[in-house]
Amino acid sequence: MNKLRLGVNIDHVATIRNARGGAFPDPGRAAMLAADAGADGITAHLREDRRHISDRDIERLRLELYIPLNLEMAATEEMAAIALKHIPHACCIVTEKREERTTEGGIDAAGQHNRLAPIVRALVDAGIRVSMFIEPDKRHLDASKSLGAPVVELHTGAYSEARGAEQERLLEKIREAAAYGAAVGLEIHAGHGLTYENGKPIAAIPEIRELNIGHYLIGEAIFVGLEASIRRMRVLMDEARI
Repeated sequence: MNKLRLGVNIDHVATIRNARGGAFPDPGRAAMLAADAGADGITAHLREDRRHISDRDIERLRLELYIPLNLEMAATEEMAAIALKHIPHACCIVTEKREERTTEGGIDAAGQHNRLAPIVRALVDAGIRVSMFIEPDKRHLDASKSLGAPVVELHTGAYSEARGAEQERLLEKIREAAAYGAAVGLEIHAGHGLTYENGKPIAAIPEIRELNIGHYLIGEAIFVGLEASIRRMRVLMDEARI
């Protein structure tokens, strides 16, 4: 079975930095530590309001990282221009509302197809691997395929927050979406709200090629250190594939 890749999101290192308005802790240093600890890629979300990651962070990460950079971005002309300036390895197109605490739900790839199409096309034409952050729903999988995005990232937020029978139901929905997406030729990723406990069943889904995890790993790093938190997640992901 193919090794499951781990993308580490460093947004909330920047959140802590920005709380004091200084230079520390440095998201770039966190990215390098994550790479050394076994991360296969680094994810950073440059929000329109710049509440955590900054333009300068993206510039530095693009220049200094020796593993792939995945730029999470809203589907706007401003963000598309930034992506085309820096040409990261990947761009994940997400929903974004100024009042939300974090990305809430997947993008409406089906309902916003015509608006998204020129942005996806421009990124793909520039050689950027485009992924659509979507709900595990056949409509959005079909729309992502139609848009020409080679990758989808299934939103696992509802699953991560659920418990008991409801969590099992949502897990099965993710399994079905992953199988369907892979069958139509999409590369399947997953992320949002994943922890050591709830991440393992997602990691066990054979069609999923990559998990993107951030907030939980940064939180665990307070207690055990960033390298240890990432190495633990890496071990659990590998165990899920045995």
